[in-house]
Amino acid sequence: MGEKEREEIDYSHEVRLIQSRTGRYAMIGLAMFFLLLGFIGVFTPIMPTMPFVLLSAVCFARSSPRFYNWLMNHQWFGPSLRDWKTTGGIRRKNKILAISLLGFSMTPTVVFIIPIMGVKILMTVIGLCVAAFIATRPDPDRVNGQPLDP
Repeated sequence: MGEKEREEIDYSHEVRLIQSRTGRYAMIGLAMFFLLLGFIGVFTPIMPTMPFVLLSAVCFARSSPRFYNWLMNHQWFGPSLRDWKTTGGIRRKNKILAISLLGFSMTPTVVFIIPIMGVKILMTVIGLCVAAFIATRPDPDRVNGQPLDP
């Protein structure tokens, strides 16, 4: 019972349901598929996590208030989703982790697995662009250059 109780916030007001029942079911299925890919990405460094979780949130926001609330309040994915939604930012520790894992997964691939020099260069450029994108996102802990109060 030592686990902290988290207060869940209701995000139902952000959900804009598709009118068609078939469309909602299709979006829920797509959201579950993206969420599965994101979950796999947690354990495999070569597969991204958050882009798939973001896609899942978008699909849930069009199809299911219950699933959208669950995802936005999720212990692992919720904080990053809320940060992205409110500030378009990524926390510093997540930036460091993402860029490190990107480097650890891409370096052996480029050096040892890809035999064609042009593809090696292309992969390196893509990896550097992704790292630059991540690094240049704002830090949600700062607003207008000022640290937020804890």
